[in-house]
Amino acid sequence: MSEAPTPTDDVVPGQRPPDGDPARHDVLEAIARDALRSHGIGPDATLTLLNVSENATYAVDDPATGERCVLRVHRPGYHSRRAIESELAWIAALRAEHVVSTPEVLPTREGDLVCVGRDLERGGEQRHVVRFAWVPGQEPAGLRLVDDFRALGAITARLHAHARRWERPAWFTRFTWDYDTSIGARGHWGRWQDGMAVGLAEHAVLARLDEALRRRLAAFGSGPDRFGLVHADMRLANLIVDLDGRAATETGRDGPSAPARDVTVIDFDDCGFGWYLYDLGSSLSFIEDDPRVPELIDAWVEGYREVGELSPDEVAELPTFVLLRRLLLVAWIGSHSDTELARSMGADFTRGTCELAEQYLARLA
Repeated sequence: MSEAPTPTDDVVPGQRPPDGDPARHDVLEAIARDALRSHGIGPDATLTLLNVSENATYAVDDPATGERCVLRVHRPGYHSRRAIESELAWIAALRAEHVVSTPEVLPTREGDLVCVGRDLERGGEQRHVVRFAWVPGQEPAGLRLVDDFRALGAITARLHAHARRWERPAWFTRFTWDYDTSIGARGHWGRWQDGMAVGLAEHAVLARLDEALRRRLAAFGSGPDRFGLVHADMRLANLIVDLDGRAATETGRDGPSAPARDVTVIDFDDCGFGWYLYDLGSSLSFIEDDPRVPELIDAWVEGYREVGELSPDEVAELPTFVLLRRLLLVAWIGSHSDTELARSMGADFTRGTCELAEQYLARLA
């Protein structure tokens, strides 16, 4: 394995570079192209920016081989190199044990799964970079939303079952997503109080929600049956469905625990230790006020119970995790105001969160 300079691993909650600003894109592409040299991919490769959120993600088309891959340029100060390697270790275990389909992680020419890319033209900014195999397909269609949530529940149950039995490497380290590091004083995405359009009236409502969530989560508990390694971003946007069935050919395995063969789970970047039920909350990200949510939750529970167990107490607490994620997203939007997604949500998202909070609090009264 090669030795390389390491970008700063210091994590400052809620702080991030404004990578969503188009003025930053030249820097990010320069870092990506430098990292590609470690993978033997030349400067004539075509890079297409797919997304900027915590990280910058590119599709890479290499004319020398005719192959496409995905390159993830990590933001500094969010995950340490060891934490990124821990994420990749879980992905490797899931692939090796055929739990779910996930993209293959592609090593550098020297065998490293994580390399360093530098902007050599503008001061030498450095980032951790990871390359993944391209997965054909698309995000599940909204027209099949209930069926998609049923499938998502089953996939989530498989992930949870594996997390409970997997013997992690001794060096394994990932974020913890508990109350304090989600919406509390050490929130990984900053403070909901700094969200867009959180004025005095909104603050009053959301503070009541915050306190109710704190009490409910404490009462629910964080024993090993309820709290463990989770994906933490199980949105439909992080599933890829291969409509042509190519993933089935690549997987080629059947059995009682085999996943739906045309579905691939991507983006484990936020995986960490949290409540298992938080994965349901993350599945409803940005659509928590959709009138179909009760039906979607029922479908998710049905799919989950095809593979794993959910007690009546756990099902009854699911709204708490929906609201936990929603309040966390208020913080995310505030700390990611440079991204297109955050700007599209804006003040309306905060107002909608207040309405959902009032409904949730009324049910608890």
